[in-house]
Amino acid sequence: MALLYKADPQRGARWRQLFAEHAPDIEFRQWPDTGDPADIHYLAAWQAPDDLATLLPNLKALLAISAGVDQLNLHTLPPELPVARMLDPSITAGMCEYATWAVLSLHRDMLLYRNQQQAMRWDEHTLVPAGQRRVGIMGLGQQGQAIARQLQGLGFALSGWARSAHQIEGVECFAGAQQLPAFLQGCDILICLLPLTAQTRGILDGRLFEQLPQGASLINMGRGGHLVEADLLAALDSGHLAGAILDVMQQEPPVAEHPFWHHPRIAMTPHIAAMTHPDSAFAVLLDNIRRHQRGEPLTGQIDRHTGY
Repeated sequence: MALLYKADPQRGARWRQLFAEHAPDIEFRQWPDTGDPADIHYLAAWQAPDDLATLLPNLKALLAISAGVDQLNLHTLPPELPVARMLDPSITAGMCEYATWAVLSLHRDMLLYRNQQQAMRWDEHTLVPAGQRRVGIMGLGQQGQAIARQLQGLGFALSGWARSAHQIEGVECFAGAQQLPAFLQGCDILICLLPLTAQTRGILDGRLFEQLPQGASLINMGRGGHLVEADLLAALDSGHLAGAILDVMQQEPPVAEHPFWHHPRIAMTPHIAAMTHPDSAFAVLLDNIRRHQRGEPLTGQIDRHTGY
């Protein structure tokens, strides 16, 4: 029995070492060196190879090494194949760190101060207490709830929105399309953590921005497909939005002439909010393999209909 790893080759060396030390009964193979495909029962991957059913005829489960699975074309995968996303605690920790940095950067006007430094201007601006800054989180899954807990300690007024109803202590929760406008009206800083689905693609558009308060800011930690980039530019240039911090883009990296590179009220990072670390993720991956071997449900198994 073998596991095929198809992701970052540098981290693959550490994955190989961990399997050799803690699961020697599972042969570790790294793409594209598949060996005999009939031996491969598990695929750990960022993206699945084309024609998966033909290439790996005895595949038992696809174990994504990412917290989301929108990079996989679920329609091309065998319908009976279980697919699980990665619930690595280091991903949650990284998302919390990034969200905290981004919220504080917008809360403390760091984009403005960066521009002032470049212009050699020494101007101070009124400090708004955290309790008077309303932070809204779109997406209340594991990452969203962890970020809410982190931000609670800083004193921000918190709200959250998701497709289904949630109850989270210290967070005013909204659910469904009907409650989205009320949620948006109370967001000075909006964080997008939604999974990318047919329903959420392009959700960060001009219509949504118009429902945010004057001077609100955006943090996109979901996927580039959530954002209509031209609408963000229009909202920033009109002055309705004050700034944006983006960890994800429609095209990564953006082309050299993309207007976001030099926009004074946009900060971009290269999809680094969180990363899967083999040392923390290995136990999660191995547990799912053992679960499957025992006939138990996989942790993080996705619903093919919802896409998450």
